[in-house]
Parts: sequence; structure tokens; C-alpha cells
Amino acid sequence: MSSAVRVRIAPSPTGSFHVGTARTALFNYLFARQHGGTFVLRIEDTDQVRSTAEAVETIFAGLRWLGLDWDEGPEKGGPFGPYRQSERLPLYDEQAQKLLDSGVAYECFCTAEELSQRREQMLKQKQDPKYDGRCRDLTVTQQEALRADGRQPALRLRTPQTGATSWTDLIRDEVSFENALLDDFVIRKSDGFPTYNFAVVVDDATMEISHVIRGEDGLSNTPRQLLLYEALGYQPPLFGHVPLLLGTDRSKLSKRHGATGLEEFRQRGVVPDCMANFLALLGWSAGAGEEGELFTREELISRFDLGAVNKAGAVFDHEKLEWMNGCYLRALSVDALAELAVPVLVEAGLLSGNLSEAELTQVRRVLAVTQERIKLLSELPDATRYFFTADFQYEPKAVSKWLTKPETAGILLRLIGALESMPGPALDPGVELTPWSLEETVRKVAEQAEVSAGKIIHPARVAVTGRTFGPGLFELMVVLGKAECLQRLRRALDYTEALQRTGE
Repeated sequence: MSSAVRVRIAPSPTGSFHVGTARTALFNYLFARQHGGTFVLRIEDTDQVRSTAEAVETIFAGLRWLGLDWDEGPEKGGPFGPYRQSERLPLYDEQAQKLLDSGVAYECFCTAEELSQRREQMLKQKQDPKYDGRCRDLTVTQQEALRADGRQPALRLRTPQTGATSWTDLIRDEVSFENALLDDFVIRKSDGFPTYNFAVVVDDATMEISHVIRGEDGLSNTPRQLLLYEALGYQPPLFGHVPLLLGTDRSKLSKRHGATGLEEFRQRGVVPDCMANFLALLGWSAGAGEEGELFTREELISRFDLGAVNKAGAVFDHEKLEWMNGCYLRALSVDALAELAVPVLVEAGLLSGNLSEAELTQVRRVLAVTQERIKLLSELPDATRYFFTADFQYEPKAVSKWLTKPETAGILLRLIGALESMPGPALDPGVELTPWSLEETVRKVAEQAEVSAGKIIHPARVAVTGRTFGPGLFELMVVLGKAECLQRLRRALDYTEALQRTGE
């Protein structure tokens, strides 16, 4: 094996791209970039029943969305391809035959039914249900008889029955497994397909992977893989097992804790840089003396330290992710936010697909007053709907609190009159109002009506937005414009007067 750093991410295309896999991919990517190494993508698709082409595309899309550009792999090629296990079957056969010829592996003719029965019997006898070695020392004559009976053999590795298999883990330090606990495990199934442990060792060895950084759930596979490296005559890579992701109840992260697929977070409006930042901090800390939790990609690459990854499980906190995403959205320029927001608003039916420059300018003005209030891009349609359409319903609590009051009609009437008589133009071309002129007008109306300014502001907000909360009233009225505000105030006045007439 060369001294160059070569790491890999090797997902199985059997479903959604899990955030745990994404976090492992990120750790490998950061490690490779920090050391000037190579980040390899390999698709482990030997499960012919569960693997799908759609899931492969999901993996590609997820890595690209996160900005984890692989150096070698599908669609990129490389000196150690192919990079799909389904295309590497001849190599596995060659390596398996090598072990069989050397006597390190042997053919096992036991059927699945026989193995299941023995397992049940061992469990009843409170024994460790491992393979009993029945085919370990069959004679050639016995093997031929079983073959003539139509049995297709699997291949098993002869594992040592004494001693221990140990390694120094990059995260967990010294780890050791007693060999007596390991059975003669299958390396090639009776259908000719390699098992996970065998294929991954052959792949990592022949692709010259220097560091295997993977989830803690791979820890128990490591002693078997180390035995395979020894049997095949390859130098093993260095291993580092990162902690599992946990829910807030500290059980293993699952769908009952909320979204777990990377695509779900993209659809909810988490931005890629935030997702990478958040995932990087799941199990890793920037270290003592570092302030804050928001890092650029370059900072993550320079600061990431595999030795600083915790052994304990990392809690995936959805609320913290939303908080962090809000920080990222607020840090964007309005133009950058608009690029992300327009597709979301188009999909929600609030914008057409082809925006004029004037329409795009209006979108930017809307975002400028709502940017501070959103945590996810998916919140934008609801947060901005009333800017793009007057066809909204008043919130029931807004009606009961403000539009049913006897004095509201008079207040709205005064405000309409004052707004109609306001002189313009404002500082910005094409904008008739300013927050300052509106505030002054509202305070004058309040003085004339002998009420507090809040008695004007709250019903006015309900009138123009249908809601009791939102951006500053004066700022949002500037965005809506004088004519639109007057139209909505008159609509609310009519609504209020109708309520009073019916006594509701």
C-alpha cells in the first residue's frame, strides 16, 4: 500500500441517503482534503434484490448537494475501477479461488434450513449460535458426493480458534476481539456472490484504501476483515469508527425521531453548507478555545481532526439544525437568498416561472423584510404569501382580538384617510411610502383618536396581512405599496362593519 491518503465512502443503494451515511462521507471528504488525499466513491450493489438504480442516483445527488465531490468512482473513473461491486464479480471470484487453493477457505455444503435448525438448537442449549465447522474437514470424496446430490457450496474462511484479533482504532484506541468468538464465516455465498466482509476487503485492498473511516456499527466486522487481509496477504488500512447518530432520547436515530434521509432535509429548505456544518459537529468538536459553531467549508477542512471525534453517540437535534439553518439564511445577501427562494415560491404557485426584472426586484424587497424570521426555505411560502396575493383569510384569533372591537371600524377609517392624504414620493424610486412617514402618520392618527399607537398598528397588521405577527408593519406596508395597502384596509373595514351589523 502506498503512503498516500486514500479514503472511501461505500454506500449500498437500497433506499434513501441516510444522514448517518452523509456524515461518514463528510468525515472522509474532510480527512482527504486536509491531507491532500483521494476521496473515492464505491457503490456496494451486490444485494440484487434491494439495490436499485434510483437509489444510486439518490446517492450521487446527495453527495453533489453537500458539495462532496468524489475524485474516483462512478461517472469519474479512476485507476482502480470499476467502482460498482456488481461489476467486480470476476475479481472476487479470483480472490476467493486464491483462498480456496491455499486451504485457508473451504467449501461448505450446509443448506440454509440445516444451519437454521442448528442455530435454534444451540440457542435452546444456551450456546453461542455460531457455525459448528461441520464441513471444515470434509474429504474430497465427501465433497463430491454432496455436489452430486445437487448442493451448491458456499465458501467459508478458516478462522483461528485461539488468540485475539486486535487493532489500534483511530477513534477508539485499542480494540480486541477473542478469536474463539468468531466462527468460520462465509466469504462467498452458494449463489456465487461475495459476502459484505469479503467484498469490502478485496475492494479496499485492491483500491489501496489507506484509512477506513466508518460508523460504529462496522466495529464488529473489523476482526473478520483483518483476518481476511492476513489470509489474502494484503496490508490492512487504518480503521476509525465514528459514533452512531442518536435521537434526542439517546436511542439510535430512526424515522420516529423525524426525517433521516438527506433528501428530506433538502426539500425542507436546509441549505447545503449548513447541513455539512451541522453534520461535521455530530461527534466532532473544533476543540478548546474555538468560539461558535458556524464554519465555512475551508475552516472545516483545516480544523477537522479525526482524533477529536468522540466515542460516545452524537445526538441529532432537529431544532438545533433549524436554528443553524436560520443563521445561514440570515447571513446570505438578499440576492443570494433570492436565488434559493424563487424556485420554492414558484413551486408553491406564488410566482410564475419567468420573472421580469421588476418582479425579481419585488421578490428581493419581500425577502429583505422576512429574512430575519425564517429558519427553513420551506417556510417561505407561508411567511411571504400575503405579499404576493390579497386572497387570504383572516386568522380567527386575529378577528376575535381586533376586528370585532367596536372601535376598530373607526380606527381603520381614520387610517385610510390619513394614508390617502400622505404625500410622496419616498427615497426609493417607485416606492410611495417609507417606514418613517408611515410611523409618523400612525402616531398622528393615534393622537386624533386618543388611543395608543398599538391600537392602530395591530388592526392595521391584521388588515394588510390577515395575521397578528410578522415583519415590522411599516416595513411590510412599504413593500406592499400605498395602493395595495389602501385596498386591503378598505376590505378589512368592510369586513369589520359587516361583523358589527350581524352582531358576530
